[in-house]
Amino acid sequence: MVPGARLIVLGKQGAGKGTQCVRLSRHYVIPHIATGDMLRAAVKKRTPLGEEARRYMDSGELVPDEVLMKMVGDRLDQDDTKERGFVLDGFPRTVNQADLLDELLAPAGLDIVLNLVVSTHIVLRRLASRRVCIDCGENYSVGTPPRVGWICDICGGEVVQREDDTEAAIKRRLDLYEKQTAPLISRFRKTGKLAAVRGDGPADAVSDRLVKAVDERRQPRAGAWS
Repeated sequence: MVPGARLIVLGKQGAGKGTQCVRLSRHYVIPHIATGDMLRAAVKKRTPLGEEARRYMDSGELVPDEVLMKMVGDRLDQDDTKERGFVLDGFPRTVNQADLLDELLAPAGLDIVLNLVVSTHIVLRRLASRRVCIDCGENYSVGTPPRVGWICDICGGEVVQREDDTEAAIKRRLDLYEKQTAPLISRFRKTGKLAAVRGDGPADAVSDRLVKAVDERRQPRAGAWS
């Protein structure tokens, strides 16, 4: 196994991005960077960027790409990501963010963009059964609950169903995702960086498919990683 992978994992809500990014992070010994978690942490800690983002969020506006890219840029500039690589979880979400990320990562760039493909009916079933810790954000489901009651195994917080995990709300999010990411998927496909990977079936099987896709893409450059 060769360290230094620089990865992006895309996929609609419920595709299993979070789970698979954690697995890829462990397999390649690289940091897992989830921009949503970074944003929430920055807001909670009241960092300068967090306070800037909060102003947009409190007014019901989307956080501008410039603010998100500052957060991502600060994280990617740290020693662990520069030395070992990274897996970006669900980011970028738009073509503009992808263009800004390319500028940020030049000249090294990315190894591969993995698109987890899961049918809508599977995603709807997964999200409808999802339960989330209100404190740390750890994911559970009706089929895989916490060990004791609905108390988080990680931090002891309460595990609940998110208000936006109703079927109608989920369908609206999926429709928005398809509209936003269709141009993004097309962009990465044109650059030759995109690999579509089936996200259905057991988590272990999905992980095997992802690792195979990454290793096959990086194989021609094996000498550069030795």
